[in-house]
Amino acid sequence: MIAHGFLAQGARVYISSRKVKDCEATANELSAYGVCKSLPFDVSTVQGCRDLAKAYGDHEPHLDILVNNAGAAWGEPFEQFPESGWDKVVDLNLKSPFFLTQALAPALRASVSVNAGRKAKVINIASIDGISVNLWDTYSYTASKAGLIHLTKRMAMHLIQEGIVCNAIAPGPFASNMNKEARDHGDQVASRVPARRVGRDEDIAAAAIYLASDASDFVLGHTLVVDGGTSMARG
Repeated sequence: MIAHGFLAQGARVYISSRKVKDCEATANELSAYGVCKSLPFDVSTVQGCRDLAKAYGDHEPHLDILVNNAGAAWGEPFEQFPESGWDKVVDLNLKSPFFLTQALAPALRASVSVNAGRKAKVINIASIDGISVNLWDTYSYTASKAGLIHLTKRMAMHLIQEGIVCNAIAPGPFASNMNKEARDHGDQVASRVPARRVGRDEDIAAAAIYLASDASDFVLGHTLVVDGGTSMARG
């Protein structure tokens, strides 16, 4: 959704995923709207983040906008919740945004330099589950997203010194492969949303475009909630 929105605004977009076929198929689909290229890597490890940064550098001399969107979830009852479910989710959701930004920081700094001091942008994709408590046994997911919201603030305080603006988005219910409930039972989910619908593609795209644009240069370390009021209605 975000990539499509950026393409509609004329951006050249690179997308990444550990699933090579899915990544390439999505890039091919999105290429109908602009220049979209696939760079499949597994960013759940620090080395994977560095490998992606290197591959990107083989294509472009600088990076204007980084969206840290890779994520995973795990649900299991408290008594049985495994260490593997903790580590997989926290590594991808919390560790990877930091280390991928670290790896791509030279390209972001280069953007500031070549674009006459215009800000480069980092957008972390958090979740409303990091703001309010959901009803599911997704312990590592909620912890990782709450941590990412606070990490965004700390990253923002450092990166602004180099002309890089860092913010986050906390989406609510959007139809996706990760949120199958919103995808497959949209009407039922909408009944619990004050706005009485699930998110549309343009809702999340517009939020990302705003945070990627000059209009958000004075917004720092903020998490923009895009959820139709869901996080306020819980409980």
